Amino acid sequence: MRKKKGKLEEVLSKARFYDDIELYQVSYRDFDNIVTIPLKEFILLSSKFELIPVSRIVEIKKGATVMYSKSSINS
Repeated sequence: MRKKKGKLEEVLSKARFYDDIELYQVSYRDFDNIVTIPLKEFILLSSKFELIPVSRIVEIKKGATVMYSKSSINS
């Protein structure tokens, strides 16, 4: 039986494969800082999520719209 994708996985999948990845920005934890970079750059920097795991992503925006926020997990 397949596991249902979570919100973060859905947003990442949509951005990478069905939408314009250039429109997305990722904010992630880097020690005590929050770093915001384009999603395409994040994927390259993280070596496809191996060096920087998806668990460190705190927010994904498409333009000014928040597509994912870590605080939305409990909603």
